[in-house]
Amino acid sequence: MIEVTNLTKRYGDKTAVDGLDFTVRPGVVTGFLGPNGAGKSTTMRMIIGLDAPTSGSVTVNGLRYARHTAPLQEVGTLLEARSIHPGRSAFHHLNALALSHGIPRRRVDEVIELAGLEKVARQRAGAFSLGMGQRLGIAAALLGDPQTVMLDEPVNGLDPEGVLWIRNLLTGLAAQGRTVFVSSHLMSEMALTATALIVVGRGRLLADTTVEQLILDAGGHSVKVLTAEASRLRDVLLGPDVEITGAPGSEELTVTGLSARQIGATAFEHGILLYELTPRAVSLEEAFMAMTGEAVEYHGSTAAHAIGSAV
Repeated sequence: MIEVTNLTKRYGDKTAVDGLDFTVRPGVVTGFLGPNGAGKSTTMRMIIGLDAPTSGSVTVNGLRYARHTAPLQEVGTLLEARSIHPGRSAFHHLNALALSHGIPRRRVDEVIELAGLEKVARQRAGAFSLGMGQRLGIAAALLGDPQTVMLDEPVNGLDPEGVLWIRNLLTGLAAQGRTVFVSSHLMSEMALTATALIVVGRGRLLADTTVEQLILDAGGHSVKVLTAEASRLRDVLLGPDVEITGAPGSEELTVTGLSARQIGATAFEHGILLYELTPRAVSLEEAFMAMTGEAVEYHGSTAAHAIGSAV
């Protein structure tokens, strides 16, 4: 378990992390989301003692990271996959970590196999592709068989097979009752992997919730309806917790609060002909963008604007 209490980090006049309070619990994959510059990496660095908080505290399994006698066996971390000596082989990198932490040699072989590195284990890590470097970093994070796993952008550079491997690995670790804390910019992958979410923006906590609840709060599920009798259909569908939007005179309505089945049945009862009835769910990406829109620190211009300016 990771417990963050009023965690704050300032660099001069800039506040990178501003009074964060949250708990990452075992048994589920918790996604850590936020725009660039939101304070995610700084928070993760403070969790494992690489940065000292200006104020507040953070513990892993009840202790500050530095107080653990065998930290690699308590929390496995991937923050920078390429932070290895480029002249060392994958095997020697992992074996050096194992020897310095009292981890048996057989565990080195186990994580090499787990990460799919058998064929390249004796090759220089400096020649690895980005994806293979990620696999090595994840193997190092799992070397101590830790109860808590914290990974920053673990699917970066991985091919589709590697992404599926990470997805199954994370959900499998959580199913074993471990604490799994994962930062990612890939909303589609977080939607498939995470259950709980911590969302930050400009260093502050925006949400401590679940994937399902965040999507519901952003509008949840809606239904697109096309009919020549839009005004009449609106009248018969309106009720408590039902929201209907559509331009005046348009044949298209968007209905929230009723299923496609309920809309179709009501239209049939009132003799209203429908041309289209399409359920639509808000994606995690849409929900995330809606929540963090005002917390985005760096905005890019559109491609068309950039091209036009260049011309």
